[in-house]
Amino acid sequence: MNILIQKFGGTSVSSNSRRKQVVSKVKKALADGFKPVVVVSAMGRKGAPYATDTLLSLVDDNFKADNRQAVDLLLCCGEFISTVVMCNELNNAGIKSVPLTGGQAGIITDDNYNSAELTDTKPDLIESILAKDIVPVVAGFQGINKDGILTTLGRGGSDTSAAILGVMLKAKEIQIYTDVDGIMTADPRIVHSAERIPAMSYNETFQFAEQGAKVIHPRAVETAMKGNIPLVIKNTMTDSEGTIINSMGYRDSKKLITGITHVAGRVQISIRLRDNTKENYKHILKILGDNNISLDLINIFPNEKIFTIDEKDKDNILNILTSMNMNYTMIEKCCKISIIGSMIRGIPGIVAKIVDALEEKNIDVLQTADSHTTIWCLIKEDNVNEAIQILHDIFL
Repeated sequence: MNILIQKFGGTSVSSNSRRKQVVSKVKKALADGFKPVVVVSAMGRKGAPYATDTLLSLVDDNFKADNRQAVDLLLCCGEFISTVVMCNELNNAGIKSVPLTGGQAGIITDDNYNSAELTDTKPDLIESILAKDIVPVVAGFQGINKDGILTTLGRGGSDTSAAILGVMLKAKEIQIYTDVDGIMTADPRIVHSAERIPAMSYNETFQFAEQGAKVIHPRAVETAMKGNIPLVIKNTMTDSEGTIINSMGYRDSKKLITGITHVAGRVQISIRLRDNTKENYKHILKILGDNNISLDLINIFPNEKIFTIDEKDKDNILNILTSMNMNYTMIEKCCKISIIGSMIRGIPGIVAKIVDALEEKNIDVLQTADSHTTIWCLIKEDNVNEAIQILHDIFL
């Protein structure tokens, strides 16, 4: 079957006028000879009556912590409503459709409520529906465990649902519809000249998603990559071609850099051997790991360890360091800038070009790291907008 997955986020199904735009996308898929599978998120964002965060606000924090299975049942309600409302819109347009839960669609997960992982897929029901030329409208963000109990896939789970279904059904393409025209070379609120990226590799997109871009969830990219199913980021409200994500990326591009993204709220910690006992210095990273503190931009030297943490972990790590009588230096309100491009591998001088350009404008680079596709720079948050604009002007 010529199957196309079309996932629509909360803003895309939040109003009658926007849902009519969704119907037009489904109609076009049918006209183009596809058998579409529609995946929907809960309608709207926090404050909207059926949005996920609104539903979560109905129960106490203590209840959420102690009753994760019950919370998953509550969380599934937003997507249930979206599937039925969307089927109503399709029916009014003369398109036969049927609402399905994630479990009915064949997504089987483990028992890790609130952040379940895929364990199996069962495509029989959804394939039989498609064979009858009926459009399945699937509740995103959810599945069932082996006992038939509802589970949710964690934040960004509707993207992951679409990717799971795409791989399971061997779809031609997975379209992720949102409120932007695709993935941009930088945040357009910072760089007004930012452009849509026509195509990206899975690895580049994974870095974008991991390093601050909110267009698609990293788990969805990883899932689609495993099945080698192309993803396309598109705008529900426009006819933009969007950004296609596949194994090749944009091979016709002459640019070394694909795009720039950033993550704020970072804190840099430096610990020196000479200021601490050898035993504490030796074991500190393991102790932080045992306390579930995630470290980033880790630079290890014989006599110094430098790393960054998320601002939310600051009090926890300071309590640990204080309890161990460890001395340290800390720089707060930092931002990690990520310069991403699959073409930078093996090209000399790029880090030097970045550092020189920023320091020429009196922007201190506090730390750097790199991989085959990404160069990271840590700077103060006060300088982030200027720094991203400078780097965008140089490379893009």
